[in-house]
Amino acid sequence: MPSTVTRVRTAYARIAETDRPEIWIDLRPQADAEAEAAALDARVAAGEHLPLAGHLLAVKGNIDVAGLPTTAGCPAYAYTPTADAPAVARLRAAGALVLGTTNLDQFATGLVGTRSPYGAVRNAHDPARVSGGSSAGSAVAVALGIADLALGTDTAGSGRVPAALNGIVGLKPTYGVVPTEGVVPACASLDCVTVFARTLPEAERALSFMSDPAPAAPARTPGPWRVAIPHAHHLEDLPPGWAAAFEEATRELRRSGAELHRIDIAPFVDAAAMLYEGAFVAERYTAVGSFIDKATETDPATLDPTVAGIIRGARDIPAHALFADQARLAHLRTTALARLAEVDADALLLPTTTAHPTLAEVAADPLGINARLGRFTNSTNLFGLCAAAVPAGTVNGLPFGVMLIGAAHTDTRLPRIAQALTDPPTRIAVFGAHLTGMPLNGELLALGAELDRTTTTAAVYRLHALDTVPPKPGLVHVGAESGAEIDTEVWRIPAAGLGHLLTALPRPMTLGRVTLKDGTELPGFLCEPEALTKAKDITPYASWRRYMEAP
Repeated sequence: MPSTVTRVRTAYARIAETDRPEIWIDLRPQADAEAEAAALDARVAAGEHLPLAGHLLAVKGNIDVAGLPTTAGCPAYAYTPTADAPAVARLRAAGALVLGTTNLDQFATGLVGTRSPYGAVRNAHDPARVSGGSSAGSAVAVALGIADLALGTDTAGSGRVPAALNGIVGLKPTYGVVPTEGVVPACASLDCVTVFARTLPEAERALSFMSDPAPAAPARTPGPWRVAIPHAHHLEDLPPGWAAAFEEATRELRRSGAELHRIDIAPFVDAAAMLYEGAFVAERYTAVGSFIDKATETDPATLDPTVAGIIRGARDIPAHALFADQARLAHLRTTALARLAEVDADALLLPTTTAHPTLAEVAADPLGINARLGRFTNSTNLFGLCAAAVPAGTVNGLPFGVMLIGAAHTDTRLPRIAQALTDPPTRIAVFGAHLTGMPLNGELLALGAELDRTTTTAAVYRLHALDTVPPKPGLVHVGAESGAEIDTEVWRIPAAGLGHLLTALPRPMTLGRVTLKDGTELPGFLCEPEALTKAKDITPYASWRRYMEAP
């Protein structure tokens, strides 16, 4: 990786090139960032272990960064913290460098990214469309290649909707896994600090540094991933092409070996509507209502009118309404989790959001469109779940995203499932010591490989027993006249795992293309021709396993 100083200079050049001033509330002077970068490079050169050295970080403007104003998207609310929020401090301790604080829907109230006196944050791919919010600037800074990582918050979907609309990854941990000290609350009982990145491994790594030690994930029964998906009628009103893109994502999961089960997601959708339409919005008034009441009288221009209307409107919600909604939510949560339990689901796969509106469309209907964007995200924190939002292709040239929602403390499990969408596994043909139960099978398992199916090669190969430790076969292509079918296992393996396997492959083994009985060509283990000189031809066995088990 280039030096941190070089990366900082590249980032500021990118900031000038993209000309998106609405991303930032407070961007650090380049000279200050370069000076910190030089100090980080010097620490690394001296032998200090800084695993995130060279990674540039953007921080949502409702999260404390020492020395930079925390505004929550409202200039009159600003205060200057003397200490970083724990999430920021932990990333900086690992070597990340903060570029500045980013724009957001004021007081983190919105999923559109337009409710800010600092300007509407335009989408990274189409400036006529919204970026999604409320973590708007953070998502766009990552999507445009300015920051490597960015922090957001997520109460209703603010760490996921912008990820989907800008084609990046957003991880929303289980409530409480990442401390929320130093975060201006939206709904304190629901707020989560989230992370954005361009790749799933980068996001996972950052989240691991931010997180407190978490309880063990709920136990699962062995077997392939089991993923719940909605019945088709839940997707009928999505924009043209979106339902098809979602179905392609489900097919990709199925091709990766996951079991898919359709369920009725009505409890999730019904609970989502309660977040703003019910009594729970009163907690937003608890957070900043007194400030907004005062500012309405003394400096109304500092307030976004839509945000102020939502929060002030929550002031007079009666206590009995909250108790009634809590009872209804408990029933919906029990029903929703029972639907997942019926199919023993490890996760629920949903489109992250429902549309990609233009700035003009949101201006014409700010409340209605915002509510629709949260149809699939709003219930996650109400139900105490975690989520991973990942890109899943494009529709009409714009990013399309899906999210996996899982039980509390399955934060590390969801990315493993999502990997099939962001880094689809490849398949490898195995016919020797890597077969199930054979001495080297553990190498495949350690790399995350899973058995796909058993089959045979095309009848164009001969099999030899090589003089190696442990014993291995050598497969050689000889053509249809003298070849035979050889028993084969097909394994799914992450692309990174296949690369590791290849670099560790000892001579005389090589990796080449192998033709299977159905005509499919897959990578498979072959051997160098000279290794066959003294090797025993065991083709009549048609199977390495039968040869090894023979008396």
